[in-house]
Amino acid sequence: MTYFTSLNYTNYTLVTDWFVAGNEIADHTMTHVGTPPVEEINGNLIALNALAGIPLTSIKGFRAPYLNYSAETLQLLAASEFTYDSSSAASIPVTDSGTDAWWPYTLDNGFANDCLSVEGLCKGEPKLPGFWEIPMYAFFDDLGINGPHLMDPWLDAANGGSTVNDTATFNYMKSTFTAHYNGNRQPIGLYTHPIHLSTTYPGVNPPNSTIQMINAFLDWAQEQQNVWIVSNEQLLAWVQNPVPVSQLSSVDALKCPTPSVDASKKICNGMPQNEAGLLSHCDFSDFPFYTCYGCPEVEVSPGNPNPPQQVPQGQQARYRLPANCSTPFWDPIAGQCSCTSSTCAFTDNSRPIGPNGANLTGGGTGGGFGSSSGPSATPTYDPFNGNGGVGLGIPGAAILGGIVTVVVGGLIGGAVVGF
Repeated sequence: MTYFTSLNYTNYTLVTDWFVAGNEIADHTMTHVGTPPVEEINGNLIALNALAGIPLTSIKGFRAPYLNYSAETLQLLAASEFTYDSSSAASIPVTDSGTDAWWPYTLDNGFANDCLSVEGLCKGEPKLPGFWEIPMYAFFDDLGINGPHLMDPWLDAANGGSTVNDTATFNYMKSTFTAHYNGNRQPIGLYTHPIHLSTTYPGVNPPNSTIQMINAFLDWAQEQQNVWIVSNEQLLAWVQNPVPVSQLSSVDALKCPTPSVDASKKICNGMPQNEAGLLSHCDFSDFPFYTCYGCPEVEVSPGNPNPPQQVPQGQQARYRLPANCSTPFWDPIAGQCSCTSSTCAFTDNSRPIGPNGANLTGGGTGGGFGSSSGPSATPTYDPFNGNGGVGLGIPGAAILGGIVTVVVGGLIGGAVVGF
């Protein structure tokens, strides 16, 4: 999945852990402000690199807080060499002849979404060659164009009702998916603030029925032929260089490489078994967090995204991630890289899912909800590569204050199918 990450309420160690586990980390500004100035955008890049060890080259995407952005926002992103934005809404059903649920597209010839709501967009502007937009695809209930659901759809009352109904949400999510799948197969996404589904955050008690419903939907989606759960980065990698299913094993972005690091090695590298006991606790009053890369002397801010380190007595400053080492192999305490880009060892843990195998994302936990049948007992599948199929699961924890995007897509005969 993709985590659109801000400074506020973010534990930087979790950001590192989830990046090393194969998830995408994207920019959501530092202090969660809409229509952000450049220091909010670029300051967050610096902070994610300095405090979470995310390589700058790996931060490719952006989403505007509150989905408030302008033509200037897009221009700032392109100037800062982001690959894509994902702030625009696709709010017309794919079954409508005037749908705005475009496939991800470049701005070589201008913007195509939110034309009536954001000044200066569309009619061929702004032209930003090579910069991409991944629209946020809405779900639609029985009211059609008058019943869109975008962020955290499970918090909405469906069909003009006055109360939330998980069964109604489940049904319109399936029907919207089916419309994408049976049409032009545009991808579709699940967009959520993790706090709404967290079972571990103090004071938050999400309905178990809602969690079961989401798992049931994910299980159901993966039971459809040729459907994959991917991050925005993975989706865009295939869109930029599409190949048929028979050649998917050649797409590096769709593999799930796990760094081969000795579990007994003590190194603060984004792998929980290695970094236990090595984290620094930055106990700031506003937003405390843990990090492998040393606590700053003062709170991080857009004007000062990488303050000097506070170095505990008897210790030395920790080393930031260099450009020539991969995060899981970098030792920020010793300042050493255990491999180079040409010798790093990875194990491909791509696994079968849905009709391509039994290991469903929800693990069958939603199998009892609605009409979802859960995972099959004796599935059959065509191997994705030598080790099985490809799929990305959902972690059991959440980055507080972040926005998570899960894009479900399928690939068949050279065309991506929507989830």
